[in-house]
Amino acid sequence: MTAQRLRLAIDTGGTFTDTVLVSGDETIVASTKTLTTHQNPADGAMEGAQRVIAQSGRALSDVTGFIHGTTLATNALIERRGAVVATVTTEGFRDILEIAYERRYSQYDINLEKPDLLVPRERALTVRERMAADGSVLIPLDDDAIDALMADLYVSGAEAVAICLMHAYANPEHERRLRDILAERRPDLTVSISSEVSPEAREFDRLCTTVANAYIQPLMESYINRFVTRFEAEGVTCPILMMTAGGGMCTERTATRFPIRLVESGPAGGAILAARIAARAGIGDVLSFDMGGTTAKLCLIDNARPQTSRQFEIARAERFIKGSGMPVRVPVVEMIEIGAGGGSIAGVDRLGRLTVGPKSAGSEPGPVAFGRGGTEPTVTDSDIALGYIAPDTFAEGQIQLDPDASKAALTRVIGERLELDAVGSADGVSRIVDESMASAGRMHAVESGKDLGPRTMIAFGGNGPLHASRVARSAGVSRIVIPPNPGVGSAVGFLFAPVSFEIVRSRYSLLNSMDIDGVNDLFETMIAEAKEVVGQGAGGTATETRRTAFMRYSGQGHEIEITLPDRALGADDIIRLTAAFEDEYRKQFSRPVPGMAIEILNWAVRVATPNSDVPPMPEAPDRRAFNVAEWRLITCDVDGVLKDAAFVARADLKPGDFVPGPALIYEPQTTTLVSADFSAHVDAIGNLVLIHDQTGGAL
Repeated sequence: MTAQRLRLAIDTGGTFTDTVLVSGDETIVASTKTLTTHQNPADGAMEGAQRVIAQSGRALSDVTGFIHGTTLATNALIERRGAVVATVTTEGFRDILEIAYERRYSQYDINLEKPDLLVPRERALTVRERMAADGSVLIPLDDDAIDALMADLYVSGAEAVAICLMHAYANPEHERRLRDILAERRPDLTVSISSEVSPEAREFDRLCTTVANAYIQPLMESYINRFVTRFEAEGVTCPILMMTAGGGMCTERTATRFPIRLVESGPAGGAILAARIAARAGIGDVLSFDMGGTTAKLCLIDNARPQTSRQFEIARAERFIKGSGMPVRVPVVEMIEIGAGGGSIAGVDRLGRLTVGPKSAGSEPGPVAFGRGGTEPTVTDSDIALGYIAPDTFAEGQIQLDPDASKAALTRVIGERLELDAVGSADGVSRIVDESMASAGRMHAVESGKDLGPRTMIAFGGNGPLHASRVARSAGVSRIVIPPNPGVGSAVGFLFAPVSFEIVRSRYSLLNSMDIDGVNDLFETMIAEAKEVVGQGAGGTATETRRTAFMRYSGQGHEIEITLPDRALGADDIIRLTAAFEDEYRKQFSRPVPGMAIEILNWAVRVATPNSDVPPMPEAPDRRAFNVAEWRLITCDVDGVLKDAAFVARADLKPGDFVPGPALIYEPQTTTLVSADFSAHVDAIGNLVLIHDQTGGAL
């Protein structure tokens, strides 16, 4: 008999590494959480892989599919642990990074902190050449200037080079030639060119994206190669695919060329999981809530599709202020991320205010209760002090907790300054971090023109179920869904991601006079490039193509994304595209602008393997009260009073079982806190559904 197929997913986070093993029918065979090993993240990944393989009774050589996501790229950019980068721009454009958008993100802040864009002016180099916007050569690449550039690069001490020449998106010839010369004369340098990394108009954004790619490329190439070699040595024979920020997968080869696409790859997996749950449960509007050990991520999902974007910012100087970070233009699942996780450190500032995060204890040393050298109290220490985390069921018994150490740290760092006991300190920490997450969610929704109230929250991550009811109450959300195996939710989401690649190219056209044959030729080129990349990971699997135009009224600064038919365009499509643009413009801004010319700046192609089918939702079972056999004393998050909470193993619950709050529903990698003003029941496919209930928790 043929052995059952096995697929492995590993998500390396800032605190924990999540590992999931599933069978061919998408049944989870085993899952686990291990502490992330920052010195060599592959060690924690291997520990998790060996643990789930041992639970399954199989071998790593039996794995037929392997997907990996990592925070290493994100953390390298935030913590500034990348290569020494020099930029090469067209002569006369040395100061693109200094000039940026020609505006201050906070107009009247005299102590404004400018974003760190990684390249100081002394490493901003130029070369004589010039392309026109239509791709024609105005000034040929100067060979004498190249010799001078080589000398300047040597003096700069650069380890990586970001090349971003004027209008290279229209004609990449000079960038490619310069890259080839550098490869020949300085093979020790890592080189990224903008015409491959981000071939779009807008020089500042294009340069920033290329700089970020070059900055992390040596680190990520080394990490990916070591990771793959390590697992191959242990018997893995299948390709290892990397999760991308846009919610797809790519090969290790593509990931090492474009590591900027790996930024925020872990959270993207969580959004994919939430979208799949929403599709199966028939939920239209969703707020995805993923709280781990280091950060919390919130994403809006409509009609089972996560909100996406073409741009985001890295390492903002001011967390919630647009323009205070480094802009990056790559496809990304749009979400808001804040430094609020189980490892977020709590303290009292010099003004006597209780603060939480964004600094995190991570896995090294971790929360005080872990006994690994941590001395500052964290959110996890507060949850332990409040009784929400039971030491005897925490982390599959792999980590021994010391509740007394948590309480002592809370009293010493917070209580003595604010005249509170350990429980009062913990309650303050809990309320601040929960309100911070709810506030971030509300702001993200408002910026998108949406309301959180009618949405269903889908919560996962190691700490998501523990804080979901508290965050939902503050955010005005009344319904929460906790999927099976929520503690490793992002890794589970990896397994539903398609192998995909997206290309965006700038080619300016007025809609009424566009060169249709030229646009069709551009699409053919982009589709061929994307299919080549996807084919490396998809094998012979069929693919789907999505074509997009980014359109605007003439003179506007930003575009609207309009889906195109997957075929060559014809003259009749101009009328159809006009109608589609005006319809979408009406949805976003209430009315179109009559008589205005429409222009197209960018064209995009996404090639992907089809999404796996979503099985139908079984009929909802009748609800019945679950017979609770054990109770634990907790500090109620509603009124701060000690109360008995039902203590229930999730594995004991069956579809239809009903548990009123307060309750702790525990499982191997996390615990769901059902607050006193919520009730919980199990739906037909094993999701925990929490309902805000002001009536006392009736069936």
